[in-house]
Amino acid sequence: MIRSVLTGTGSALPVRRVSNAELAEQVDTTDEWIVERTGIRFRHIAGEGETTATLARDAALAALAAAGLAAQDIDLIVLATATPDNTFPATATKVQAMLGVDDCVAFDVAAVCSGFLYAVQVADAMLRSGVQRRALVIGAETFSRILDWEDRTTCVLFGDGAGAIVLEARDTADDATDAAARGILATRLHADGRHNELLYVDGGPSTTGTVGKLRMKGREVFRHAVVNLAAVMEEALAAAGLPTDAVDWVVPHQANARILDATARKLSLPAEKVVMTVDQHANTSAASVPLALDQAVRDGRIVAGQIVVLEAMGGGFTWGAAVLRV
Repeated sequence: MIRSVLTGTGSALPVRRVSNAELAEQVDTTDEWIVERTGIRFRHIAGEGETTATLARDAALAALAAAGLAAQDIDLIVLATATPDNTFPATATKVQAMLGVDDCVAFDVAAVCSGFLYAVQVADAMLRSGVQRRALVIGAETFSRILDWEDRTTCVLFGDGAGAIVLEARDTADDATDAAARGILATRLHADGRHNELLYVDGGPSTTGTVGKLRMKGREVFRHAVVNLAAVMEEALAAAGLPTDAVDWVVPHQANARILDATARKLSLPAEKVVMTVDQHANTSAASVPLALDQAVRDGRIVAGQIVVLEAMGGGFTWGAAVLRV
């Protein structure tokens, strides 16, 4: 049996770090208002010359270094983003060129904040097929480019960044027991397009011919997020044959501290098991799960052998969860 094993993580944030106080100088808001409602204290904003592709490249290089691999060892790149450098070609192909990979499979996945989870399942399925052996799975965004900076209810919530992981196909027969084998144990994904007008961008090539700006009905999104995330985490754990108390860490989409707290309570999970980084980089959409995962790996919280659950929900609505033994 082939299983996709996590071998390295990496992340990248733009140089420019913006505090709530700095943002309040341009937007009608306050540090207290933002922190109370979201838990966010800082976000990073891409500057001149920084794009989704450059951030993705930097995160990919960090993940490759952590895995002890060269770029040429990769034969699959799946990049999750809602803010590509161009309508086409896929930003993944630009990253491929930046890394100096002569030939590999490279494409983008668009599922907004759930994009990284979608990309993980796609890469996992392709690795299990035996055709590809090593994959770079990247979440990268420059949401600052699609924000309405006059809408204080949305512009304070988002930031730019990228995170990446390396997955490697391994035969579980090489492990002592299949039950203790490392790798992705189960993934579950969902979508419900009936709610697409609750979180969307009001532009696009085939509608307005413009990029558009992000629009969101926050209260409705919050309500759906707590219910959907708790349900899909339980579903993924059941598919993996694990109880909730077997979970060592939950690495959630970093959208809002209140959503994270409410989801943990709904699952009766201790708050100390939830990795929370939203205060430092805000909502980075598809980048937020790998950003948080990388931070928890690098600071020593997440270690080999632990059970980790990744989860996210985003515009569409799309949502999903993945259970892995790291």
